[in-house]
Amino acid sequence: MGWEIDNHWPLDLAQCVMIAAPHTSNWDALYARLALKALGVNVRITIKDSYMKLPFGPFVRAMGGIGINRRPKIEGEQRLSMVELMTNLFKEHAELVMLVTPEGTRAKQEKWKTGFYHVAVNAGVPIALAYMDYEKKKTGVGKIVYPTGDYEKDMAEIMQFYAQISPKFPKDFSVDQRYYVKESVTQDQK
Repeated sequence: MGWEIDNHWPLDLAQCVMIAAPHTSNWDALYARLALKALGVNVRITIKDSYMKLPFGPFVRAMGGIGINRRPKIEGEQRLSMVELMTNLFKEHAELVMLVTPEGTRAKQEKWKTGFYHVAVNAGVPIALAYMDYEKKKTGVGKIVYPTGDYEKDMAEIMQFYAQISPKFPKDFSVDQRYYVKESVTQDQK
């Protein structure tokens, strides 16, 4: 279909949190799945455990779904957060590429959900930056970020990467404005 695959995927990477952005069209999921399949990356997604039962269960599992249940095991216990649950999945699975869409919707969001960063830090895994650039017709994994624990710096690096990507519907995409700093152009650079 004329797309080029960008492959910055290290062959020895067994675990990571993978961001999928920008997410402005339902076509993003199809193209991304095809590109990741071509790269040999088996991504998983978290989904409410009730979707793992019939009639949807077999389809959801085939798409990489991992059922999660946030209800406490013992009545009266506090329920785990999504960050805790996802961090625990990395302890349970020696090979796990967890795909997340931090925008949370196809509509424009100037504040991303940042749980992916905390999961990566808590699990001690890197963050893979997957993308779909419709202008360049390029998709794949463009960069691997190893969180330093300096939240502001790491998030700025991630936003800088995604600010250069052209989504299918540009009016519906924004990087997280809390962490994006536009590079200023000096006279010497003009």
